[in-house]
Amino acid sequence: MNPQAKLVFVTSLLLGTTITISSNHWVLAWTGLEINTLAILPLISKSHHPRAVEAATKYFLVQATASTLVLFSSMTNAWHNGQWDITQLTHPTACLIMTAAISMKLGLVPFHFWFPEVLQGSSLTTSLLLSTAMKFPPMALLFMTSQSLNPTLLTTMALLSTAIGGWMGLNQTQVRKIMAFSSISHLGWMAIVITYSPKLALLNFYLYALMTTAVFLTLNSMKVLKLSTLMTAWTKAPSLSAIFLLTLLSLAGLPPMTGFLPKWLIIQELTKQDMASAAMAISLLSLLGLFFYLRLAYCATITLPPHTTNHMKRWRNHKPANASIAILTTMSIMLLPVSPMILTTI
Repeated sequence: MNPQAKLVFVTSLLLGTTITISSNHWVLAWTGLEINTLAILPLISKSHHPRAVEAATKYFLVQATASTLVLFSSMTNAWHNGQWDITQLTHPTACLIMTAAISMKLGLVPFHFWFPEVLQGSSLTTSLLLSTAMKFPPMALLFMTSQSLNPTLLTTMALLSTAIGGWMGLNQTQVRKIMAFSSISHLGWMAIVITYSPKLALLNFYLYALMTTAVFLTLNSMKVLKLSTLMTAWTKAPSLSAIFLLTLLSLAGLPPMTGFLPKWLIIQELTKQDMASAAMAISLLSLLGLFFYLRLAYCATITLPPHTTNHMKRWRNHKPANASIAILTTMSIMLLPVSPMILTTI
């Protein structure tokens, strides 16, 4: 892709995100979402592969539908209450439609079907953008409207997201699809606590984005797209594979790594809200996700490919790893000791 064109698209992504998260008016927020959608489409379809074009078409149709629902919900609210302010979403029908629209934007169950397919048709760097940066504007809208949304509906969708995200990721061999179902599962943890502690949900999103960025950059550095390729990646970068194992365990939420912090705080908050049964259910459902994280970690560092034929090993290159990967993986593993300082900011 032309560097000037890429600069325009990335700038448009930043502009659309900034407009959405800084706006108080629904039309401005909708405008920012549309700019984001139009800017990411060329990045998805830049390889000119049929799967990439299919992914871009699916993404466009789903996001256009979700943006239409955002506009329809805000117009319904303005029709009845005369308010275009994002924080003044009070009409019950408008709240219900807005919950569906934001869930579709994020990829929450039952609006999750597009997300694994779009990630599978995109490159690893574009998949990283779709999993982190493109979820920030709808998360900001969810944060601003959290007091207006139905907590029972969000709790149900959160439990279903964690269950289906873990369940459907069990049988996958494509790394991008596994990361897509991982994202759906993590969104369930954010959705279940957003009405009770929006700041905690936002902290969860930040830490999820940090760990997912570390995983995607590591996969991109090792040029891994499926599990069979990951099995021989340790011959190319042994130290990176070892750190990759710890990053995956952190993403799974195992102590004493960073990923344990948001799950611990969310379970604590749900218990305070007399939702011990929901906390127990979402904790047990997250064990499904733990299985495929462990399988990724096993393939990355422990096992040899289970083939009777000779499998081509990769030559080890002495190219130094990107500094950003080292910083992100370190933060993904070692932020738990500073959790008291993080808790003072919530």
